Amino acid sequence: MKYLMIALGGCCGALARYLLANYVGNRLGTRFPYGTFVINITGSFAIGFFVTVLANRMALSRNLVYLIPIGFIGAYTTFSTFEFETLRLVQDGQVASAFLNVVGSVVVGFAMVWLGVVAGKVFA
Repeated sequence: MKYLMIALGGCCGALARYLLANYVGNRLGTRFPYGTFVINITGSFAIGFFVTVLANRMALSRNLVYLIPIGFIGAYTTFSTFEFETLRLVQDGQVASAFLNVVGSVVVGFAMVWLGVVAGKVFA
């Protein structure tokens, strides 16, 4: 049942991401990645909200954890998970680790995208 909930949530999250990104891009243009920005921000809110609600209402089915934060929000955006994990580091008093996670993810992530493009051009 766990895998079914993750798959169902993931399918819906991926579709929501696609539809919202296209909608926002069509409304605001594509000169700036507005669609991705909206998805990352709403996903960050959603994971914080749903993880908190699910953690504080234990009467809710464990399947909702698989369906919503793992399946839906996980497919909707992984940025939200990154943000939530960074918040947990700050809450645990690991501010330096949180800072390293943010800076490292952005800088190293950007470098890896660039490296992937360079490597892709070699093989294209």
